[in-house]
Amino acid sequence: MSGDDLLPPSVDPTKAALGIRRVSARNEGGTRSVIMVRDHILVTDEKETNTGPTPLEMTLSSLLGCEGVIINRCAEAMRFAYTAVDLSADGEVDQRGSRGVQGVRPYFNWVKMRIRVHTEESEERFQRLIRNVEYRCPVMNLFRAAGVEMDVRWERVQP
Repeated sequence: MSGDDLLPPSVDPTKAALGIRRVSARNEGGTRSVIMVRDHILVTDEKETNTGPTPLEMTLSSLLGCEGVIINRCAEAMRFAYTAVDLSADGEVDQRGSRGVQGVRPYFNWVKMRIRVHTEESEERFQRLIRNVEYRCPVMNLFRAAGVEMDVRWERVQP
């Protein structure tokens, strides 16, 4: 991607803007964990007991949530008009990895995402939005840095 296509930073690039994210959890000897994030309670569990999403489902949820935030921030910076975004993700994981089989990674092999942006903006502006969102999204970039194959399909939908 050319530097000319990137949106300017929304913070002073010469000053660190560090932040700490803090969460805590309690697990009482099972697969269920109750997690506190600021004033929010989250629950993770496994499918068998099903009191909440699995931790890997939560990572996919974080990916979609992060995309939504970054789409909004980039759209605001571009004055890109949209009415909604529909996001979905599927990820393949080989469960042998989390059960100790050597040579099998315990996280996603691939993730397929579909992002449908409801907008009347031009295709050129839509492509610029995509490039900036994928450049900036922290969670998407964590997945990529971990070597997860990302198949992201963007679609511009007329509202």
